Amino acid sequence: HRFHGLETRIVRIFNTYGPRMRLNDGRVIPAFIGQALRGEDLTVFGDGSQTRSFCYVDDQVDGIFRLLHSDYAEPVNIGNPHEISILDFAKEIIKLTGTNQKITFKPLPKDDPMQRQPDISLAQEKLGWSPKVDRTEGMKSTYTYFKSLSKEELHASEHKDFSKHNQK
Repeated sequence: HRFHGLETRIVRIFNTYGPRMRLNDGRVIPAFIGQALRGEDLTVFGDGSQTRSFCYVDDQVDGIFRLLHSDYAEPVNIGNPHEISILDFAKEIIKLTGTNQKITFKPLPKDDPMQRQPDISLAQEKLGWSPKVDRTEGMKSTYTYFKSLSKEELHASEHKDFSKHNQK
């Protein structure tokens, strides 16, 4: 923006979730919910002590929208700073889904970060933004979406067709 004199906005998004996520995209939320709905044990890598922060899609969009309508041109983190360990999150998913899955452990990949937690102080200061949807509420609607998938969709290796969920 400085060199060419263009208006730009730079947003750094962190672990967004919500309805219409792709089931097999490699992220922990669809992985855990998919495993629970298929009756599979939940797979935790490492000992589960690594932490993640999850931001509901409505909050993410609101933060991006506010940034786009601001005059702030430096990078801004948009995410939810409330952390949870992957092990505790797996237990939350089992409780949410009402299933009896076990948690299995596999080796932690070398490049898996131990912590992912955005510092959103700049978004709060410059945009008056912070996430509003707590994880319990957001996970309920996310789970409701995944429950609506057919058995074929739950077992498919690819999951990209959202047409049945489009509002008419």
